Amino acid sequence: MPHDERRPQPEPLATNDRLAYLVGIALWLVAIAAVAVMALTGVTADTLGMLVTAGIGIALGTLGLIVVSRPRR
Repeated sequence: MPHDERRPQPEPLATNDRLAYLVGIALWLVAIAAVAVMALTGVTADTLGMLVTAGIGIALGTLGLIVVSRPRR
């Protein structure tokens, strides 16, 4: 399609990225609590791997939160 026949690009949707990252971090915290309960009841043996995974999720979510919270230039 020729460029002059195209419709203009739509404006980007306004999103609340901070809220999305905060919800994700909260869900990783819930996962840590669930793993702790499972470890205390003896349901799972790979507790360390699950805790490391949740910890990395929290760390990456926090990093993303810092990036999206910075003012744009």
